[in-house]
Amino acid sequence: MRHLTILPAIPVQASRSLECYFRELSTIPLITAAEEIELSRRIRAGDQAAFEQLVRANLRFVVSVAKQYQNTYIPLMDLISEGNIGLVEAARRFDETKGFKFISYAVWWIRKLIMEAIMEQGRMVRLPAAKFQDLGRINDMINRLEQELERSPTVEELADRLQLEPEAVSEVLPLRSRTISLQAPPDPEREEDWLGRLADQHIPPPDNKLTEVEDRRIEVEQLLANLPKREREILRHCFGIGVDPEGPAELTFETIGATLGLGGERVRLLKRRALLKLRLRC
Repeated sequence: MRHLTILPAIPVQASRSLECYFRELSTIPLITAAEEIELSRRIRAGDQAAFEQLVRANLRFVVSVAKQYQNTYIPLMDLISEGNIGLVEAARRFDETKGFKFISYAVWWIRKLIMEAIMEQGRMVRLPAAKFQDLGRINDMINRLEQELERSPTVEELADRLQLEPEAVSEVLPLRSRTISLQAPPDPEREEDWLGRLADQHIPPPDNKLTEVEDRRIEVEQLLANLPKREREILRHCFGIGVDPEGPAELTFETIGATLGLGGERVRLLKRRALLKLRLRC
């Protein structure tokens, strides 16, 4: 059996075609649940051969996960490479005594690395220099007008302030979209419950639910990145996003306002406005 090297910093078998890579994977034997447990024990004892065997036996699974994301900015081979980095990290960290199957644990790391790569590359779509500059100006102006108007500006308002043609603004606006889509809340009247569910990241759930939590955390951070700083901070405080989980379970508008130098009623209005923006962008 040929040796298949997985190097985290180098795309997997970059010089070979996908077909060749898949053919090579087909020669790697799978392992049983009992073998998986034994390999994990040996890995924790420092056995490098066991580590390599566990990784190699699960390379096919990385391909199946990567294929779920292949309609993105990144070639499938690069997605597989990123997923393999996650697989290697999972093999280093896995503890069979926790009661999880390795693949249930590894999928979290595989998807995490793939999604991070998509997020990074998605912001680097090749654009003509002029359009790239327009995109930056439009982003800045949207944030400024949202503060002034206390609502999202129209295309015409943006074009007028930037001295651009409305068609030019309309052409660039879709490029602000998030790389990873997020469904809008099923009930528009309950958007607070929706964001709260997305932000609940402090309880590590078992098995495949671990993946959902990381997906949601990334999606929340992407959403918040589109908001002005003040609105972003208000939502973080209101929903406990990225704050100390040991802190207060719930903060009042007055408490949040005191932290940000605002009145409680102003905080309430800004929170409502921010949630409305997030709904519209989904």
